[in-house]
Amino acid sequence: SSVFSLGSGSSDINVNTNTYVAYCWAAVKGFSAFGSYTGNGSTDGPFVYTGFRPRFVMVKTYTTTQSWQMYDSSRDPYNQVTYTLFANGTNAESSTNGNFDFLSNGFKLRNGDFAINKSAESYIYMAFAENPFKNALAR
Repeated sequence: SSVFSLGSGSSDINVNTNTYVAYCWAAVKGFSAFGSYTGNGSTDGPFVYTGFRPRFVMVKTYTTTQSWQMYDSSRDPYNQVTYTLFANGTNAESSTNGNFDFLSNGFKLRNGDFAINKSAESYIYMAFAENPFKNALAR
């Protein structure tokens, strides 16, 4: 719960004299959520429960090679959330026909796009709350 190992045997991981960065998050009820879902390829896609209305969501398939897709309610304050940024690319912001509805308790996929909702594809996500219920200074 407090350490992780990189292992060895790969030319891309744990190479002597190389510098690495690790981003480690943990779910905090009412603040952040992490998990997975399975796509259905439909404009009536899966609903993902987070326990809060998301401000930011990042999604990636882990069974094929697609870009990390990022969505937020700052650039796109009304449903459907359509503006996409790509975390691992140099692409400009993209606007599609609508990808997500940000709801009071999670998000719902509204596009059958293969990068976020391909039928039977597995995806991981991270989400952060628009108005966090938890506060480090709360008593």
